[in-house]
Amino acid sequence: MKKLLFSVVLISTFAFSQDPTRFADEVEAIQKKYDTLWDASKETIVFTGSSSVRIWKDLQERFPEHQIVNSGFGGSQASDLLYYSEEFILRFRPKKVFIYEGDNDVSEGKKSKEIMSDISEIISKIRAQDATTEIVLIAAKPSIARWSLKKDFKRLNRKFRKLSRRDVQMNYADVWKPMLSRRKVKEDIFIEDGLHMNAKGYEIWYETLKPYLE
Repeated sequence: MKKLLFSVVLISTFAFSQDPTRFADEVEAIQKKYDTLWDASKETIVFTGSSSVRIWKDLQERFPEHQIVNSGFGGSQASDLLYYSEEFILRFRPKKVFIYEGDNDVSEGKKSKEIMSDISEIISKIRAQDATTEIVLIAAKPSIARWSLKKDFKRLNRKFRKLSRRDVQMNYADVWKPMLSRRKVKEDIFIEDGLHMNAKGYEIWYETLKPYLE
């Protein structure tokens, strides 16, 4: 019985605390990419977080007047971004950071309190480097695949909004509402997996996030 309980605890711990080094190859690829593309003499805006950021292929083209670094890494959780905050955020000394995490965390069963703890630590690291850096927390998006978790996502988004109100250098970008139609998620803005967005979905994100870059 003790062995069974230990196994359950071990599995639960692994589920919540996956090894961030599983992203080592992706981290190396992103670093090599921006070793070539990134101009340290120019102001930089970083977009980072999970796959909704990673697969936004025309992000730089959408905002040509800015130097954009897309350091999104698919499947990541807030704890992973915290682990790689130096590689994906701090090394670029950004004037503004857009963060999209929480989507995969909620799907894996993490509570809002744990997610917010990781987000707060990320923010603290950014602030320690430069207190003037602007931070934009992107709301966890609704999706067809994870619609059954909508209450958990809405709870997390309320916490994101509340946190952003405490800091004049922070904003909350609400992509949740414009991705809905009559309180249901728009189904024509996703690819076949019902989780990741198509061009229509990214058009919504562009229109929502554009004011925070101007």
